[in-house]
Amino acid sequence: MNEPRLKQRDAERTKAELLAEATSVFAESGYSGTRVDEIARRSSSTKRMIYYYFGSKEQLYLAVLEQSYRGIREAEQALDVGDLEPVEALRRLAELTYDHHLSQSNFIRLIAIENIHRGRFIRQIDSLRELSKPALGILDNILARGRESGVFRADVDALDVHMLISSYCVFQVANQYTFGHLFDVNLQAPSAAITCAA
Repeated sequence: MNEPRLKQRDAERTKAELLAEATSVFAESGYSGTRVDEIARRSSSTKRMIYYYFGSKEQLYLAVLEQSYRGIREAEQALDVGDLEPVEALRRLAELTYDHHLSQSNFIRLIAIENIHRGRFIRQIDSLRELSKPALGILDNILARGRESGVFRADVDALDVHMLISSYCVFQVANQYTFGHLFDVNLQAPSAAITCAA
């Protein structure tokens, strides 16, 4: 195996490790509260290495946001629901979203942080708009098939359904502590995982 390819793999692995640690730290402390020193410490790396790969704290945060959104979009694209009945297809998509959000709680925290910043950083990542288009395409297809078979109303819009699924799934993770305390319920218990499409 030649040395340049080996160095390329090491560089990719190092970047992936830095992104993983940065995701955790940004999700815990927010953009403003995160120190690059902490990311370096947790990743057993150096600030110099972080700046070498990402250029700045802001560029690292943008990379974290992009990777986080890419995770859900890639999961949606990998879901094959074309042969399923429309109701079951919608249920599977909702379950995939819920499972992803539950297993990727840092994603939910990052979304909350980005909304605290009023979308300041996400607006800098043009690729995310293009990356998100297929999410509505999947829903458009499911809804069109459901309309044809008479199981969905004609006035149901893909964006509205996407927002409904996302809001339910995000709520379950983002508000588990506050809502759970106020109403003495464990939103992470299997019995609380009511499928959005049900």
